[in-house]
Amino acid sequence: MKNLRKEFPVLSQNTYLNTASSGLLYDSLLEFKQEHDLDFLIGGSMFRDDQEKFLNTVRKSIGKFFGCNSQNTVLTPNFSLGFNTILNGLEKNKKILLLNEDYPSINFAVTNKGFNVCYAEVNGTLEQNIEEAITKHTPDIFAFSLVQYINGIAIDLDFLQKIKLKHPNLLLIADGTQFCGTRVFDFDSSGVDILGCSGYKWLLGGYGNGFILFKEGILDQITPNTYKKSASETNYDASYTSIRARYECGHLDTLNFGSLQYSLRFLSNIGLVKIEEKITTLTEYIKTELTNLDLLEKDVVSRKNHSSIFCIKGDQKLHKVLQEKNIITSLRGNGVRISAHFYNTKDEVTKLLDTLHRYR
Repeated sequence: MKNLRKEFPVLSQNTYLNTASSGLLYDSLLEFKQEHDLDFLIGGSMFRDDQEKFLNTVRKSIGKFFGCNSQNTVLTPNFSLGFNTILNGLEKNKKILLLNEDYPSINFAVTNKGFNVCYAEVNGTLEQNIEEAITKHTPDIFAFSLVQYINGIAIDLDFLQKIKLKHPNLLLIADGTQFCGTRVFDFDSSGVDILGCSGYKWLLGGYGNGFILFKEGILDQITPNTYKKSASETNYDASYTSIRARYECGHLDTLNFGSLQYSLRFLSNIGLVKIEEKITTLTEYIKTELTNLDLLEKDVVSRKNHSSIFCIKGDQKLHKVLQEKNIITSLRGNGVRISAHFYNTKDEVTKLLDTLHRYR
């Protein structure tokens, strides 16, 4: 993967450990964007004549990448808009289980709409906490991030399958924005009913694109009857009257969704198995070394499996020291968050560790 690093100009000047904040733009994607806009410049409105056919190819690319039927794939500018559209169609008497301190796009959206809410705590015994909360509160829906954005704690995917088998009527809605693109994942065989994702982080798709995947029949199940009735009485073409149109209202930007499709092919050419192996190797190294430095919270250390996102003990002063060394990170929660993708190297992590040693 060394040659791939040349695709990412930021890496020539910086140690970029901040994909959890934003994935990188790369040379060949920039070329695609420029060619796209040149075609638009030359063609004007004629450039958009086949937009629906093109967007169908995007849905198919997403479905192929994640193991989901393209008919159950919805395009959305970002996760938050898609998730709010889901919530807007649900009855307000539904009880929703959340994870405490989960991403605000989930928790704030749910609490702001007046749903009956209960919580499970995010710590070293996350799965046990979820199971106990389900037994105690009997929620209708469990909405959560697959990977916690602050400390990187990840829910065990096998556990989600067990939960779904044990509670088949519990609707599982997952945010995969900090997960998708980091490992092999087959949606249809997972325990998740609905998976939403923004494409600008680990998928390297840039901003303004995302998607929602639905298990067979779920999209119809959560679409309000009033919407179905109105759609059936509307004299527009199928793209306006389908139940998918509730999420895809207005125009969809072919540049942004084309960028997502381009990056899915880019990642597929590298091989998601190779990407997962590289991230896993870096994650194990980072966790071991940061544990030795006593810079991780105990809940993270106690977990058997972890994402490549870590929040290390530190403050704004440490963040500034890292910036001065061209090590790009984020201030999150009560510490400094680092995150490693396939384009990162062990040498870059070593540079971070050496800086942390000197800082102490």
